[in-house]
Amino acid sequence: MATLCPLHKNNYIIAVITLFLFHLVCYSVTATANINNNNGGFSARLIRRNSKNSPLYKYKNNKVFRRLMGPDTAGAPMTTDPDSGQHIMKFSMGTPPFDIYAIADTGSDLLWTQCQPCKVCYKTKFDIFDPRKSSTYRSISCWASDCRLIQNPSVYPPNFCRENAEETCVYHAAYASGHNSTGPFAKETVTFTSTADKVVTVEDYLFGCGNENNFHGNNLGVIGLGRGPLSLVSQMAPYVGGKKFSHCFVADPNIESKIYFGNGSEVLGEGVLTETMAEPNGGYTLTISGITIENDFVPFNSTGTLRKKANMLVDSGTPLSRLPQDFFDRVITQLNNTVKLESFMQKGGELSNICFNYTTLPKLPTVALEFESGGKLQLNENQLFHIDENRKVFCFMMMNSTSDFMIFGGTLQTDFLIGFDLDRKVVSFKPTNCADFNNN
Repeated sequence: MATLCPLHKNNYIIAVITLFLFHLVCYSVTATANINNNNGGFSARLIRRNSKNSPLYKYKNNKVFRRLMGPDTAGAPMTTDPDSGQHIMKFSMGTPPFDIYAIADTGSDLLWTQCQPCKVCYKTKFDIFDPRKSSTYRSISCWASDCRLIQNPSVYPPNFCRENAEETCVYHAAYASGHNSTGPFAKETVTFTSTADKVVTVEDYLFGCGNENNFHGNNLGVIGLGRGPLSLVSQMAPYVGGKKFSHCFVADPNIESKIYFGNGSEVLGEGVLTETMAEPNGGYTLTISGITIENDFVPFNSTGTLRKKANMLVDSGTPLSRLPQDFFDRVITQLNNTVKLESFMQKGGELSNICFNYTTLPKLPTVALEFESGGKLQLNENQLFHIDENRKVFCFMMMNSTSDFMIFGGTLQTDFLIGFDLDRKVVSFKPTNCADFNNN
């Protein structure tokens, strides 16, 4: 999920949680865990948000598709709902355990959920976690070392914590979508059930207890899977074999996907493309040189106005991929030159993408990402194009963006086994039939 954080001295904005992570080396997460597993690693289920098996599925009013153009626009095609590609992960919090469904998000670090007493909470069909009913909830004071992991000048005035050491620690998470969450930063027992039905318990997990939330949907929060010390990956690392995980998203929304943590999550074998994460630590950022459409190369930065490094974020929380406007325009021009069919731009607010009318569906163009390293990641047509056979239209599923970096979103991640190794600082991609792989 696209989130905000200052990154470079030029104040580039990258999609990482807006938490000023001070003293990352000096302060460590203090979670403890009891993991009953042969090799320390474990896997968990992921459910597509719009799946019929999802607890968030709206049986009476579900819209798997929505119009990005107005409903009266002639020839306006249907395209996938931008939220429908998110994946939901179930876990329990507190003692006694309280079930929570939250978005699995590689674009942020913090785990937060809506909490009582709510000052501002969005509607959900689920009950909201009440820390007053849990015997393992632990508040954190403003002056505690753990609080310094999330201190934000917009929350605390200068010297506030020094002068008010016993005040409750407060977090503020702000996302590029405009949504945000604020509340006490605390410790709690978090429990996961693995796909092998083994219970994984992490005590003293640092999380956000959101009682002021500007969000949407029936989910109860976000599970941050990013590179920072507060992410699930980092807090669980000592007990599962290291800071590494992988996931394999199934293209069919009604088949569950899986996420793998620690030992056993490595992406190995023939056909693996491994890329080094860009620095500084700003999420799972890689550096691409451009996109190849058929045999024609479109450079990412042709004018010197876009980034040269750390210009692509791998973000499971943003379903539809985004391209900076200048790059987007040049990619669209090349698609028009390649496809040579009548096309039109489909718009919805600030977002737009290109669609083509057809009589007989042509062979769709091949598209690949070219990395600075020389690596090449071939994308398949199911990841790239949405075909509406009723309207005889197919649409390119990459949108424009006002940012200066590309978001490699959840739709493009389907049928790739993608591994994130924070210790080695690499991201690995392997084309995979995820429905078959997750059943092994």
